[in-house]
Amino acid sequence: MPPGPLTVIQVIPHLDSGGAERATLEITHALIASGGTAIIVTQGGRMATAARSAGAQIVELPVASKNPITILRNAGRIADLARRSGAAIIHARSRAPAWSAKLAARRAGVAYVTTYHGVYAGASPLKRWYNGVMAQGDRVIANSQFTAAHVLKIYPEAKRRLVTIARGVDLRQFDPARVSADRVARLRTAWGAVPGQAVILVPGRLTGWKGQGDVIDACARHPALQRALIVLVGDTTSEGYRKDLNAKIAALGLASRVRLFGHCGDMPAAYLAADLVVQPSRKPEAFGRVAAEAQAMGALVIASDLGGAGETVVDGTGYRYPAGDVTALGERLAFAIGLPRGARATLRAAAITHVRAHFSLEQMCDQTLEVYRAVARH
Repeated sequence: MPPGPLTVIQVIPHLDSGGAERATLEITHALIASGGTAIIVTQGGRMATAARSAGAQIVELPVASKNPITILRNAGRIADLARRSGAAIIHARSRAPAWSAKLAARRAGVAYVTTYHGVYAGASPLKRWYNGVMAQGDRVIANSQFTAAHVLKIYPEAKRRLVTIARGVDLRQFDPARVSADRVARLRTAWGAVPGQAVILVPGRLTGWKGQGDVIDACARHPALQRALIVLVGDTTSEGYRKDLNAKIAALGLASRVRLFGHCGDMPAAYLAADLVVQPSRKPEAFGRVAAEAQAMGALVIASDLGGAGETVVDGTGYRYPAGDVTALGERLAFAIGLPRGARATLRAAAITHVRAHFSLEQMCDQTLEVYRAVARH
């Protein structure tokens, strides 16, 4: 172990909503709790205030830019920051800033770590080269077994430097025992759910590949789902897609049964307020935070059979269906809504146990700090 506490610079384009952003903040807390120093280089975002409150130093640079000149300038500034702060590690969490982070780490003579929060297709040789900066870390962290397999398929040379650290769920926040009935009732009222009405919750950014439209279509087609309330929560990243969803809802006559709720500030209560939670992604989720968080709350989860869902939603904890198959999704939703209370309780207990055993935030933070200590020794 290197002498003294660690100083780590994390580099991420923005600090808004999302798994990479939340992981940045969570590792910030862990670093500071261990006596270390956390520096975040970013263009800012809504989580920047929380990061500062946790004790992080925020350095604003245009690290989302893909402009080569900007990347080189950022590299020089980050290298200077590493020297001034005594940082032992520069940790990149996205591709564009990873180029600046790698150059800065080599100039400053410190370790370079990357985390794959997503999977990158790399359809052309140029794209594979560009994405390859993420596979060149002294340690390359994959956030699921699915992600690790993807990295090795494209960049087998990273095998000895690759480590899988599953995305962590904060089990103090996502604990059904800590959520009051009032919080749940307030959300159901805000959604417009009537007593006894089944609620199908679809969390996630409003963007086409997240598959919200499939849930709407499935509920419109299946007779057993005609009274269910569909609640979509999440930021809008495409106004065009939002308009398309609204047009679909109107065309199907579902305006009274679909809510586009936007950002939800109380997701633990939202998971408890729902009868079903759906992760209907049409492309692989590298991990799939929604499924893990919802299961930690004991929610009944239905997810498309892609990506990390194969690790979070397993037999006995929830259900999967072929991605994009609206008929199969409708059948799964109808079956799950009709489950007797005893069967739901069994699934609920198994889901909570599964997440607590494999996907805790403590495990993620401990394993990440161990990676930091290992690369800082060399």
